[in-house]
Amino acid sequence: MAFEGLTEKLSAAFKKLRGKGRLSESDVKEAMREIRLALLEADVSYKVVKDFTKSLTERCVGSDVLESLTPAQTIVKIVNEELITLMGSENQRLAVSPKGPTVVMLVGLQGAGKTTNGAKLAGLMKKQGKRPLLVACDIYRPAAIKQLEVVGGQLDVPVFQMGQTNPVDIAKAAIRHAAQHGNDYVFLDTAGRLHVDEDLMNELKSIKAEVKPDEILLVVDAMTGQDAVNAAQSFNEWLDIDGVMLTKLDGDARGGAALSVKAVTGKPIKFIGTGEKLDQIEPFHPERMASRILGMGDVLSLIEKAEQALDQKKALEMEQKLRANKFTLADFYDQLLQIKKMGSMQDLLGMMPGMGNLKNVQVDEKALDRVQAIIQSMTPYERENPNVLNSSRKRRIAAGCGRKVEDVNKLLKQFEAMQQMVKQFSGPGAAKKMRKLQRRGGMPNFPGF
Repeated sequence: MAFEGLTEKLSAAFKKLRGKGRLSESDVKEAMREIRLALLEADVSYKVVKDFTKSLTERCVGSDVLESLTPAQTIVKIVNEELITLMGSENQRLAVSPKGPTVVMLVGLQGAGKTTNGAKLAGLMKKQGKRPLLVACDIYRPAAIKQLEVVGGQLDVPVFQMGQTNPVDIAKAAIRHAAQHGNDYVFLDTAGRLHVDEDLMNELKSIKAEVKPDEILLVVDAMTGQDAVNAAQSFNEWLDIDGVMLTKLDGDARGGAALSVKAVTGKPIKFIGTGEKLDQIEPFHPERMASRILGMGDVLSLIEKAEQALDQKKALEMEQKLRANKFTLADFYDQLLQIKKMGSMQDLLGMMPGMGNLKNVQVDEKALDRVQAIIQSMTPYERENPNVLNSSRKRRIAAGCGRKVEDVNKLLKQFEAMQQMVKQFSGPGAAKKMRKLQRRGGMPNFPGF
């Protein structure tokens, strides 16, 4: 994940500070030096690092910090506030046209993921009750139109295209089509190049002049580091962009682009791509990203993921079953499927407070698949009545899923522990019992091998 190295180095700097009861000015300046090096290694722009650490040092060497009873915690708080300011203070939404469809012009270099992430954005708008239209204005890249039609079809979002004709004419015709068919958002997927050139920019300027988009959104690849920032600066100078979408933040990007773009261009990051799947896009929240960088988790984003993935009807049914102490392997299987919709376990753990630095923690992403395979090898009757699973049935199940009988026994043992917990907390005084369990060390281990 992006920022992993930065999080680790910042955590080490803060740990040194926490090891001292009182801090001197030299202690603070040494910490600032480590923070500066960590940011530079994360590929943050040198000028941005210089200005950031200067502002940070001025705040941290003040008497309010050095004379505080908890100076290390105060410094972490200041770093958090400065990171939020650096990345834009608050989430910025897409513009909305007061009349007619809202036109969003997607621009960027070739390979940044503009077509796919433009479709993701249209899909996100559809989830919010909008009626988006995707428009194929890239007439140069082979199969660009077909790619847009494929991803549009997967999201059930209509695609407007006129083949290899003039992109300006395509854009104008698409907006008329949207007005006639009730589409309230129009996403123009424009052409890209391997690098910024005058021909590309003149074409984009022509589209802008003719259709007057409500929003120009630049799509940049976070994996390219400072090249992404340089591209953002060039596009902004030519087109006066309104915002940025950062893609591929699920990879091993060092995070420099996310921390530099706003400071260099003055334009906010509005969305981030967090994976290859078409639903892996999120609005960019600077305060949440700052918390992730500092290893403090991101509970709000975790809750939002859960709300999007979990079936509310099934959740109510599950609540009734838990209250009646009727939790079965079939129910457990349904819960597994919903958890898998939320994304990788590594990402989910990274959003939990105190779990930001997972470099030395081995998360087995295939554990849920193996549990799922075992349960799928059971008959419906066995899932509802696991007590009937004798030796011969277990051998059949193990053979059916390619696991060992010991793996089946391990799952059943852990499931039995979960049933006991459900039984314990389904009666009166459940909240009090839950708090007592948490003080003793928490829930039983989640099944995995």
